[in-house]
Amino acid sequence: MTLRIHQTRSRANPGGMDVTKILGEDVLPFRTRKPAWFKVPPPGSAKYRELKKTITDEDLHTVCQEAACPNIGDCWDRGTATFMILGDTCTRRCGFCNVKTGKPTWNDPLEPLRVARSVARMNLRHAVITSVDRDDLPDYGASVWCGVIRSVRMQAPNTKIECLTPDFRGEEMPLAKVIAERPDVFNHNVEVVPRLYPVARRGSRWQRSLRVLRNALEMGEGEVVTKSGLMVGLGETHDELVAAFADLREAGVSILTVGQYLRPTERHLPVVRYWHPDEFTALEAAAYELGFDHIAAGPLVRSSYHADEHVKQDQPGVGPLAASA
Repeated sequence: MTLRIHQTRSRANPGGMDVTKILGEDVLPFRTRKPAWFKVPPPGSAKYRELKKTITDEDLHTVCQEAACPNIGDCWDRGTATFMILGDTCTRRCGFCNVKTGKPTWNDPLEPLRVARSVARMNLRHAVITSVDRDDLPDYGASVWCGVIRSVRMQAPNTKIECLTPDFRGEEMPLAKVIAERPDVFNHNVEVVPRLYPVARRGSRWQRSLRVLRNALEMGEGEVVTKSGLMVGLGETHDELVAAFADLREAGVSILTVGQYLRPTERHLPVVRYWHPDEFTALEAAAYELGFDHIAAGPLVRSSYHADEHVKQDQPGVGPLAASA
């Protein structure tokens, strides 16, 4: 009789593995006090409340809320948000992500129009749009992505569009459909260094993500800028990160973001350590030496945080930083 080994879909122990074999034994407990540089004022400004009402009234999803982003107060006060399309349920279960997972049921033909209407009403100069993974759909959601880009172009023609997409399981046709709509920025996050993929990004592959970024640049024919981002805090080293940066640069990525992983709940992967701001400065310098056009590196940096400052803009937009640009 063969002993059946129970396989769990837990984020903290993916596939039932002992994550300390990869992350190491010295991980931080969930209740550990965070360093002082993570302290941010709580959200609640008038602009924040106005934007929250708009998102609620339009029945939209934002990654700011679903992923429990620490920058939600700052970004919403600036009048910016990252819209999340294709529902709020992901078909994958990454160990670091706070977006819920399961069998998606979301299907709203009017979603592209509602997202575009909100972008136009907010008078955004730069709209960031992302989505959950929809491995259950034949084209992995690419047709919805196309509808959103087209709708934003029609209703807010002066707004730059940044797409933060899944990997479409490495298939070229869904990616080609999205790139054919010519978003200004194509963003696909590799998230962690290659060594951590088995524990942090089960269902994804490092080389597959690099291929997606490389193909997006080629398909864009010089009209689409490519961007990617990573997290630190899961036991990676400075040298591992610089090697990952080199892989991204070789794939043609010109914009890079690096931020600290913050454990959403006890059911997620533990933090190994908190990187000091000076270490992020060193990472930024190393990335610039590799030839990136723009790097945002810091404890609270996220892929879409102040994304309007990552590329050249044609209009001032809204918010205190945008107004002074």
